[in-house]
Amino acid sequence: TPILSRHTLLIKQCCDLPSNLVLFKTLMNSFLSVSRGPEDTCFEYGVFPAVLSFPLDYPLSPPKMRFTCEMFHPNNGRVCISILHAPGDDPMGYESSAERWSPVQSVEKILLSVVSMLAEPNDESGANVDASKMWREDREQFNKIAKQIVQKSLGL
Repeated sequence: TPILSRHTLLIKQCCDLPSNLVLFKTLMNSFLSVSRGPEDTCFEYGVFPAVLSFPLDYPLSPPKMRFTCEMFHPNNGRVCISILHAPGDDPMGYESSAERWSPVQSVEKILLSVVSMLAEPNDESGANVDASKMWREDREQFNKIAKQIVQKSLGL
């Protein structure tokens, strides 16, 4: 069946993830991912759980992803990165179609893109306007707040 073959594809993609990425199966169309913060950033040592939800027409349409932890980042909460945007031309003209979702993308590539997003946020279209502004204008203060939240999440 299409649902079973899609499920099999997801499981295969998740078997060979790098050691800083973990994926747990939850419901039929959802996974819990856990990413470690990138080294040499204010997110280093952080653990960032997120839910990755796959639509019924995956891989034709991209999954949706949202963090389930507290964090200070321009892109906190719902993950908004090019690879998770529907295929085709960007109606706003901001992204090229090559940057957007295509059925050949993998779960690993999505999760690696998220780790990259943690290291180098896109502050031009951030969901957290305050964090976006601080990232641009006061990086030292941004790093301080982000580190404090990481330490708090670790019980430090």
